[in-house]
Amino acid sequence: MRRGFGSVRARAALGATLVVAVALVAAGIAVLAVLRGNLTDQADLQAEADARGVASQIATGEPFKKLESEDHHPMQVVDDDKRVRAVSDHLEAVSGTGSKSVKAQPSPTQEAQGSQADDKDDDSDDGDDSDEAEGGPGPGRAKVSDDVDISTGTARVHGKTGDYRFAAVEARTPKGEKVTVYVGAPLATEQDAVATVRGAMLIGLPLLLLVVAGVTWLVTRRALRPVEGIRREMAAITASEDLARRVPEPRARDEVARLARTTNETLAALQASVERQRRFVADASHELRSPIASLRTQLEVGVAHPELLDAAGAVEDTVRLQNLAADLLLLARLDAGERPADGRVDLAGLAREETARRAAPARGGVAVRAAELAPGEVLGSRGQLGRVLGNLVDNACRHAESEVVVSVRAEGRWLVLAVADDGAGVPEPERERIFERFVRLDDARSRDDGGAGLGLAIARDVAARHGGTLTVRASPSGGACFELRLERAGSQA
Repeated sequence: MRRGFGSVRARAALGATLVVAVALVAAGIAVLAVLRGNLTDQADLQAEADARGVASQIATGEPFKKLESEDHHPMQVVDDDKRVRAVSDHLEAVSGTGSKSVKAQPSPTQEAQGSQADDKDDDSDDGDDSDEAEGGPGPGRAKVSDDVDISTGTARVHGKTGDYRFAAVEARTPKGEKVTVYVGAPLATEQDAVATVRGAMLIGLPLLLLVVAGVTWLVTRRALRPVEGIRREMAAITASEDLARRVPEPRARDEVARLARTTNETLAALQASVERQRRFVADASHELRSPIASLRTQLEVGVAHPELLDAAGAVEDTVRLQNLAADLLLLARLDAGERPADGRVDLAGLAREETARRAAPARGGVAVRAAELAPGEVLGSRGQLGRVLGNLVDNACRHAESEVVVSVRAEGRWLVLAVADDGAGVPEPERERIFERFVRLDDARSRDDGGAGLGLAIARDVAARHGGTLTVRASPSGGACFELRLERAGSQA
């Protein structure tokens, strides 16, 4: 396994770290936003409560110069003419309120009333009655608004400037004068809390990411350790070409264990295929050696003694050699995955042609006849299916006592071509083995009494390539019955 960022372990650790980093940053931003919002809301509520307290004092007739917020927060009272009527003590500068001025100014009415205060002292009772009669001061005109406006600004108190949340509440004095009260709550607590949390996150986030990266690295290394073992064993198998070796299978029932099992199954199949190929080559060489040696001997004798040349035997060996070469070539094409042609083949017609060609009894007096021939067509190669039928009939003729019967019957969407003989039959334990290449079971199936043991193997391979099956069972007459089962043309849809 490659080291560095090219390895799966490094990529997994880096990917997990990035995912956790994004998640933590998003969560941190959300936490800071929620914290800031909650603390700001608390400041707003505090400022509103203080502003309403000052507004209530104004509504009850408290003089402006005696106004003060309960928590001694920055306060400013402004009338409709933007004149500052009252400010809190030690307020040196302010922004975000109705006026930037921090000096209280009396109204023109107060100045005029101050100059005439001595003249009105003697008849104050009469004056009060006339004022109320003319709509002057009275408790019914004092009012505190239910609405509140919140704004952000700054204030300098005792030489320190800070950010504040100002609540603005309108109030009316008993004399009917309308003013707006501004009271600010400091945001220093919110800013300190947010800064503290942000600092903790900036310190804790890298540490947490290091922990995540380390844990992911260790866990991934442990998880991929069996994969590395599989890789090393596969490299050793490739170098040694020993297909009998197997990769280690972890005890855990996870994806890596399934990969190891699948790899071993693949190695087993590959080993079996190679061994089968080696046996095939060895058997083919052996089968080719016999006719070639016989033909060479006859030719050498013919050259030395022309009168002793067995021309018929030479021709027979040549034909045998030609047939064996054709069989080997067909098997090679089938092993290469050659697909049959998509033509339509009439199985009944194929059976009639084969039985008509063998109408005369074969050697040993074996007759070949046709029984029930159900009509129907299959998709495939006529040449290959004819080769299958010929191989089955040849095999049946070699082992029949007197008769071989060829039939075609329909079974639903299938057509079944059957070739039965009345010979000794095939023992049930050997019914699969006879389809292996170069297999002959006894003396009756010896090389001198038949082919090279490739006919049934070729027949089964052709059947499989046509999407069908080839099996053997006992025939009604006691011999063997080979059945080629193929799907009807058109039923595939």
